[in-house]
Amino acid sequence: PPFWAFAWPGAQALARRVLDDPALVHGRRVLDFAAGGGLAAIACVMSGAVADTAELDPLATAATNANAALNEVEITTHTGDVVGMPCRWDLILCGDVCYEAPMTQHIMPWLRELARTAEVWIADPGRAYMPTDGMVKLATYNVPTTLELEDRTTRVTTIYRLLPA
Repeated sequence: PPFWAFAWPGAQALARRVLDDPALVHGRRVLDFAAGGGLAAIACVMSGAVADTAELDPLATAATNANAALNEVEITTHTGDVVGMPCRWDLILCGDVCYEAPMTQHIMPWLRELARTAEVWIADPGRAYMPTDGMVKLATYNVPTTLELEDRTTRVTTIYRLLPA
């Protein structure tokens, strides 16, 4: 199946944090990085932010656009690899992005660089390649999941703030 089509624990935790405390994002420009269907971005717009998404797969971008329309919010979508782009956001949200070594090695230097001028939050449900250094724990959630995707029905998912390089 297309993995972006699921509401992964990281995206669910980010959306929950934003919806529980809209002041965290209100009036801010947010990037939902590796956005899948745009769940976190939609929560941000509903909470008063301006949101962009970034996704490699054009079908994921189409799903984000459809989900945004269904939720009556406007999101700017970017299809392709945005790693290396200069920072133009106040907050970067990364849900469940450290699932394999090549991905983690590709994105972490850029995210640490972005953390010099913006907040970077990474929501992780215990993936093997999540770095532990240079992180500050912000929140933890028990996120429901499915046995079709995970080896359990809930995942403890922690949102970290990434410290700058």
